[in-house]
Amino acid sequence: MISYLANWRTWIAGIAVVIVIATIFYSRYLARKIANEERDKVELWVTASKAIFDNPSMPLTLPNMIRNEQTDIPIIETNEKDSIVSFINLDSLQARNNPEYLPKKLREFKRANEPFVLVLSQQPYMANKYYYGNTRLLNEVRYYPIIQLVIVGLFILLTLMLLNTRHRSVQNQLWAGMAKETAHQLGTPLSSLQGWVEMLKEGDPDNNITRELEKDVDRLKLVSDRFSKIGSTPQLEPTELAGQVNAVLEYVKRRAPGKIQFQVNNTIGKPVNIMLSPTLFDWVIENLLKNALDAMEGKGQILVDIKQSDNAIIIDVTDTGKGISSGNLQKVFQPGFTTKKRGWGLGLTLSKRIIEQYHRGQLFVKNSEPGKGTTFRILLPQNLS
Repeated sequence: MISYLANWRTWIAGIAVVIVIATIFYSRYLARKIANEERDKVELWVTASKAIFDNPSMPLTLPNMIRNEQTDIPIIETNEKDSIVSFINLDSLQARNNPEYLPKKLREFKRANEPFVLVLSQQPYMANKYYYGNTRLLNEVRYYPIIQLVIVGLFILLTLMLLNTRHRSVQNQLWAGMAKETAHQLGTPLSSLQGWVEMLKEGDPDNNITRELEKDVDRLKLVSDRFSKIGSTPQLEPTELAGQVNAVLEYVKRRAPGKIQFQVNNTIGKPVNIMLSPTLFDWVIENLLKNALDAMEGKGQILVDIKQSDNAIIIDVTDTGKGISSGNLQKVFQPGFTTKKRGWGLGLTLSKRIIEQYHRGQLFVKNSEPGKGTTFRILLPQNLS
């Protein structure tokens, strides 16, 4: 079905391109045709003028009729030195009040068309030159394809924006629906497991197996809580940032290989309370740390750097893993993208959604170099409320 829709979109886009190209070529054909007709009209007008000059005693009815019918093509008459003698179909008020009007039009006409030359005398050489410009109709036909392209371009841009907005809306609804359903499905077995753990604790409260089961149940409760918050707008609350980051790091550290070194640098130097959803924020930090662990082959270093700029709190998570290739940098936050053999490729996508939509911050790859490591950066506004 998706392939079918994609093919239809391709066909529609192709047809639109063909229509635009055909329109451009037809407009150029019309422009050339009108330009040739206008040159013929000017030539006829110049011929009529020459006839009047050569035979002043002849009947002037026809030549004058030809000259008087020329009411749309602007013409400037000059002598052999290109000094302006007369003009027709131009703004006489402008010509009278603005000394630069006619010279400017003359330069424009010289660029537009070759003049007609009427030689009056060879010795001494005297001649009239007739420069002419384009009519309004010709200019409209010539510029119509450009206007059309701009309109079509704006229409395509608007369509793409609407499609993108619709796609994001559908994607958001899908995320929310999946998250709510996951939390709902986890709820029933969790309640049952909690009941069984309580019964086991009553029978033998010091049993190590029971304590480990309780930890796993608590972990499942946390996962369920995270998914329930993804499916609805979470409530933000004042949270001490460094302590929250350290708690997640300690959790991941206990489950990491022994050769992985963890380090936290907090250059702020004082407690910073910021509006967060602790459950979801922990999920983001956990995803970034686990992503860093996956990028290293059992050894290396993970550095979490917490600092403050003028208007944001900065959290950098840096690893010494295999890095991200330049071709994959733009894909790491796309749903389903993963270079690992296991996993759904949703961790970074959900993390970006949590930071940018719920916390009005930013999450991006600050830098990455294959073979040397990667740094993910989180920016959180300090005045988030």
